[in-house]
Amino acid sequence: MAYKLYYDLGSASMGVHAILEEIGTSYELIQSTKDRSLPRPQEQMAINPNGWLPVLTWDGGAMYEAAAMTVFLCDRHPQAKLAPGFDDPERGVYLQSLVYFSNSVQNAFQLNYYPDRFADTTDDEPSAKRRGIRRLQETWKVIDGQIGDNKWVLGERFSAVDIYLFMLTTWLSPSRGHPSADQFPNVKRIADAVMERPSIQLVYENWIAEQE
Repeated sequence: MAYKLYYDLGSASMGVHAILEEIGTSYELIQSTKDRSLPRPQEQMAINPNGWLPVLTWDGGAMYEAAAMTVFLCDRHPQAKLAPGFDDPERGVYLQSLVYFSNSVQNAFQLNYYPDRFADTTDDEPSAKRRGIRRLQETWKVIDGQIGDNKWVLGERFSAVDIYLFMLTTWLSPSRGHPSADQFPNVKRIADAVMERPSIQLVYENWIAEQE
């Protein structure tokens, strides 16, 4: 069951790449770019005309949106035990967390990194950037509180939600005014634990080296 993942370093494709590694299935990485001013593979653009990454294809199917891919892959490969089953009591928090990460936390990053998408004029872009920073503070505080004393986001069970959380922490840039992961001890604790996994060591090898 071969997958193709259109990816670029620093994009949300890296979280999906880590999940593919965790699953242990065969896949091919197709180099693309998150820079929408540069050419991107035609197949990627045909699937996601927005031009965003990641894009995932497989025999008979294709999709975009990293959170959707996470749910799809984990449900399609239950043997990897990366997600609660349909009747599991933790299923609701699992889905809630992924949607919150995608809709709220990623949106806050977009406000700061891509203010032109939210401002009418270039004069308004600094305001969007500042709102993105405040929103990052707000959303990460919510996540930190949700985790509490849990070993992982869902409790005692490691899941794809923890991989997604780690991915988002790698986007935090204090040089841009973002909060540091250190400000959210429960988030930081889980991110540090996720970083020890072989899948993360492989996918984030360059990023990890830059932190040392």
